[in-house]
Amino acid sequence: MYDDLDRRIIHGLHCAPRASFRRLGEVVGASEQTVARRYGALRRAGVMRVVGLSSPAAHGGAEWIARLRCRPDAAGPVADSLARRPEVGYASVASGGSEIICTIRSAPDTGRDTGRDVLLRQLPKAASILDLSVDLLLHPFTPPGTAGWAGGRRALTDEQVRELTVPRPAPAGPPPVPTGEDRPLFEALAEDGRASHTRLAQATGWSATRVARRLEALEAAGFLTFGIDILAERLGYDLNAMLWLQVDLPALHRIGEELARHDECAFVAATSGRHNLMAVVICEDTPAFYRYLSGRLAGTEGIRGYEISVRARRLKQSVSLIQYGRLVHPGVG
Repeated sequence: MYDDLDRRIIHGLHCAPRASFRRLGEVVGASEQTVARRYGALRRAGVMRVVGLSSPAAHGGAEWIARLRCRPDAAGPVADSLARRPEVGYASVASGGSEIICTIRSAPDTGRDTGRDVLLRQLPKAASILDLSVDLLLHPFTPPGTAGWAGGRRALTDEQVRELTVPRPAPAGPPPVPTGEDRPLFEALAEDGRASHTRLAQATGWSATRVARRLEALEAAGFLTFGIDILAERLGYDLNAMLWLQVDLPALHRIGEELARHDECAFVAATSGRHNLMAVVICEDTPAFYRYLSGRLAGTEGIRGYEISVRARRLKQSVSLIQYGRLVHPGVG
């Protein structure tokens, strides 16, 4: 069972994914050795992974959100196949067993292809698809200095969060342009976003000093981001749902920023299409989800309508596959 210290460590990593164990220990009130041991146990158990991600927008690409309605007997195989694709991020099957929801990263070399074009080339059984909608993710709403859902509630105080999210000065000189030489670096960070400079030097063939400089430059330029993949159900949060919201356009940015500050929201983004805002909501159970809908969400002015897709089975979180109740790197198994 996971306790308050585990939650403080998760929240700390949510704020600063590559913070040293010593720094995390100072903030959460534990020794460096204890924090390292607790983090290692969480990672080995497949409860959480820190991952480094290459930003599609920074490379001239885009990210899309897709909803596929399938024949119930085909939804599982189609979803499993999509989850294995590197271009596909989050992937899940909604309750009812016939709707698949996933995100798609399109690279700049896809030219004028839309997310729909990219997805259709990857579908293993097109005849099994009854309906398909693909919308562009226009703008993610993420509080500064954060990297995803922090475990359901704020385990750290505002002061502790500020200690971990002190802005760093931007590196001097023009922003770097990622090249083929950076591929081993991105691949190593996708496997372990907290890999040491020594480990990354081994993966790239560079010196540790060069790795440190390159990481700093890529992250400052927005080409490299870090995320926290978490199995919320292992922490006692069993209900995961996608909200598809219709909001008044003048209030779009305000509502997006407001929802992103809600502890229940793991991800919020403006989208194209009939629903112009989407949110991933994580709650302990159905009563807690209802309290959120009828309380904080209902109190948000400007929402004109909504739909709910409740997750029945999750297959992928960011770059991590979910196998036997554990987060694993796609190269495993």
